[in-house]
Amino acid sequence: MTTTTASNPSLTQKLRGIKGEVVKFGIVGLTGVIVNAGVFWVCLKATGPINSLSGYIATSVAIGTNYLGYRYWLYRDRDAASRKREITLFLIFSGIGMLIENGINGFSVHVLGYDSPTSQLIAKNVVGLTAGTVFRFFSYRTWVFKALPELPAAEATAEPAAEEPTVQDTPAAAVVAQAELVLATEQIRLAKAE
Repeated sequence: MTTTTASNPSLTQKLRGIKGEVVKFGIVGLTGVIVNAGVFWVCLKATGPINSLSGYIATSVAIGTNYLGYRYWLYRDRDAASRKREITLFLIFSGIGMLIENGINGFSVHVLGYDSPTSQLIAKNVVGLTAGTVFRFFSYRTWVFKALPELPAAEATAEPAAEEPTVQDTPAAAVVAQAELVLATEQIRLAKAE
């Protein structure tokens, strides 16, 4: 069996394919960075527990902002069948990214001794955020916002059949068949009510 370039794209072709996604991810991420840095800076000016938890507070606010951007702009065409699963995975992977980001900040403060607000801002929002963003990008696109299944190449290029599709033919045909059954049942129920 031979494979063609279309069925087995090269790494360069795959990277070109995600270029637009990376740009949009960056735009949403940049919005999150601005929110994160702003909230972080405000929390650093506070005293007590707010100052100590400033990184986690800022990252939590940014996570909420980013979810809205990812779900309703970048990944709006992705499968949203199970929002509970999606939000759960988003929060888990965002939490891991938060630990990466704030772990680097904690390391720079408690191990390296960089405890000024400026050095904390650099450690958390440059080094930590970069590492956390790379992790989040690959985890979100792989597990959280899953792509809808693609039709096999043979089905996508084939001419439509003259006969009605069955439930097993395509997922769309299954939805149509289910809708027709519901409609037929509803028409019977309405006829009996009259």
